Amino acid sequence: METDSTEIIQLTHHFKCPRCGNIAEYSGRPNERVIVTCASCGTKGTITLPETKFSLQSTNGNAIEISHLKKMFGDFTAVDDVSFFVKKGEIFGLLGPNGAGKSTIIRMLCTLTTPTAGIATIAGFNVVKQSGKVRQHIGLVSEKMIMYDELTARENLKLFGNLYNLPKDALNKRIDELLQLVRMEKWADERIKTFSTGMKQRINVIRALVNQPEILFLDEPTLGLDPQSTAEIRELTRRINIEHGTTIILTTHIMGEADLLCKRIGIIDHGKIVALDTPANLKKIISGTDVSAFEIEISNLGPHMMSSIQKLSAVKSINQEDATHLLVRANGGDAFDTIVDSLRKNGAKVRMVKNLEPSLEDVFLHLTGHEARDKVSENNSSSTGFGHGPRRRRASRRIR
Repeated sequence: METDSTEIIQLTHHFKCPRCGNIAEYSGRPNERVIVTCASCGTKGTITLPETKFSLQSTNGNAIEISHLKKMFGDFTAVDDVSFFVKKGEIFGLLGPNGAGKSTIIRMLCTLTTPTAGIATIAGFNVVKQSGKVRQHIGLVSEKMIMYDELTARENLKLFGNLYNLPKDALNKRIDELLQLVRMEKWADERIKTFSTGMKQRINVIRALVNQPEILFLDEPTLGLDPQSTAEIRELTRRINIEHGTTIILTTHIMGEADLLCKRIGIIDHGKIVALDTPANLKKIISGTDVSAFEIEISNLGPHMMSSIQKLSAVKSINQEDATHLLVRANGGDAFDTIVDSLRKNGAKVRMVKNLEPSLEDVFLHLTGHEARDKVSENNSSSTGFGHGPRRRRASRRIR
């Protein structure tokens, strides 16, 4: 007779102290009673390890597991048979355009909406059957800031901390630590409405950390921010992950952001995961194809020159980066010569052409057949089509 593995395997479970909110690990068998002492505040008590098949998931290093998840709104399928896992301590990216289904997945994982079908577990707890347990282990930074403008930064953090019934002393200590984390101590007692957008978002992020979550959901955290604030939020994301070991799921439509932050990325389009791997491996999808990307500098760049390139059958997309620079994607080994010849025929003074490495934008375009930002406002600073961050170059060719 085959023995049920839950009866013989030693499992590790996470429990949160009801007094100070400190999270600790305890090992034992399902349904076993364990005497515990909180290492932070000294509170003692007895806990019973849960008797559930989901507890087995803590043995494989996964913080999140999703199997055939689906969400429908009437006849519309927002999320279509999605399956993936997120390892403990990982920054995992969900990458895709607005309306692809990223935020709907996050809402299901955060117990804000119920899946139509499929199973999802967070820290070993089922998001439908054990939603209360799930909420104890997560923090959410949604696309819309969740704060009260008339309250100060400290008052906002206290308000949300009190929702978790954290003791006053422990909460005050936690708030001071979080304000230091984002270098906002000087403005702790200033009202939120006086803050810049970047300052507000820093407070918004640490608001989700008040309960010391094991898993943090960041839904478009840099949307609408200026470049400096965007860089600050990215660095904060890294620090939260590295210094606290927090598992992070990041949703974004910004390719460079996902490339810089995420260990693995799931590309989602029309509610489906069309590819999932490390950024490097995703780029290898097209590294063996004939797709090339060029940065072209033209001193006398004009609309008719761009039009001439756009008409070439080899050209897949074209973006104007500034007054003298174009970013062009094209097919074929002779694309370089074809583009340069067309420009020169139209009187272009081509100073330089750089052959760029494949980007996640190229991968998305290759897999889905359309631009990842086709629904994003042109005012978005990332709308150039190549994302943020440095572009690593394979080779440069200077035209004389």
